[in-house]
Amino acid sequence: MRTLYFLVPGTYGTFACGGLWAELKTLSLAKQVCPAEVVTYRQREKDILFLDDLLKQQDLNNVIFVISWGFDIPKLVAKLKSYPVIYHAHSAGYRFKLPARIPIITVSRNTMGYWGQRSPNSLIYYLPNHISEEFQNFNRERDIDVLVQARKSSEYLLQDLIPELQKHCRVKVVDSYVEDLPGLFNRAKVYLYDSAEYWAQQWVSEGFGLQPMETLACGCQVFSSVNGGLSDYLDPGFNCYKIAGYSLEYDSKRILRVIENASFKALDKQFFFEYRSETIIRRIQIILSDINEFFDFSQNLPGNIPSLTRTRLAKLSIERFSNKLWQKIYR
Repeated sequence: MRTLYFLVPGTYGTFACGGLWAELKTLSLAKQVCPAEVVTYRQREKDILFLDDLLKQQDLNNVIFVISWGFDIPKLVAKLKSYPVIYHAHSAGYRFKLPARIPIITVSRNTMGYWGQRSPNSLIYYLPNHISEEFQNFNRERDIDVLVQARKSSEYLLQDLIPELQKHCRVKVVDSYVEDLPGLFNRAKVYLYDSAEYWAQQWVSEGFGLQPMETLACGCQVFSSVNGGLSDYLDPGFNCYKIAGYSLEYDSKRILRVIENASFKALDKQFFFEYRSETIIRRIQIILSDINEFFDFSQNLPGNIPSLTRTRLAKLSIERFSNKLWQKIYR
C-alpha cells in the first residue's frame, strides 16, 4: 500500500467545518489500513506537513495524494499532475472535469451518480462518511422539543417556522460550536434540517448531511430536506419527515404532533452498520487495494478510451441524427 497524503487547506480557523472533520475522520480510519498523514497547502501549521515543502522531496514514488476541497481541485490537479491522485468527492456540482487517471471516491451514492455521468472513464467508488459510535441513544429524558442548527438553515426555517413553533414548545437554535453533539442530540425530541436553499445558493450539492444521520442514531425524530446526499439514507414516512411540506401551518401541525406522541427510539442498529467504523475500514481496504493496483498499471500505459468531450458529444449527436435520417429514407 502506498502512503496516503490527505490534502486540506488547513486544520483550524476559517477552514474548520463539517467537511474538514469528515475528511480527518476518513484519514484516521485509513491509518488502520496503510500509512496516512494530513498535509496542508494554504495554512502552515506546527508539526504538520506543508505541500510545497513536501513536493521538494525526491522520494515521492510511493505516495498517493488525496484531494477533496472542491473549489481548490482544478489547481491541485494541475500542481500534482506528475503524481498519483485520488479525488475524495463530497459535494457535487463544482463544474470542473477530471482526467481518467484520477480515481474518484464518493461519500454518497448521489455524488457517485453525478461522477458516473460526468467521468464515465474514471474508476469510481463509494465510501460513506463515518458516523462515530458515540452517536447513539442514551435513553435519557429529553428537555428540548425542537433543535435547530442555524448554519445552512433556510430563511423559511429561521424566520417563519421557528417563531411559530416557539409559541407552542421549547425550541433551541444553535449558532456556535458544540463540544458534545451526542449529548445535545440526546436532549432533543425533534431535529429540523433544511439545507436545500443553502446549497442552491452555493451552486453545489449537499454531499452527505452528517447531522441528520447523527441525530437519527441518537433516537431523535428528524424533519429534513432530502436534497443531494441526504437522499441516500433519508426516507420520508419511514425514518424521517420531509420538512417545508406545503405550508407553515402543515409543518407546524406535524412537528407538534410528533413532539406529543413520538417514542424516541433509535433506528435498528443494522441501519447504521454501513456507516460505522468496522464497515468503512473494510471498504477502505478493498478500495485502496484496487486503486494501488490501478496506479501500478497506469504508470506504464496511458488511457485510451475516448472522453465525453463537447466535441465528441456533438459528433455522436450528428451521427445519431444521420443514422435516423438514412433509416427513414431507405425504410
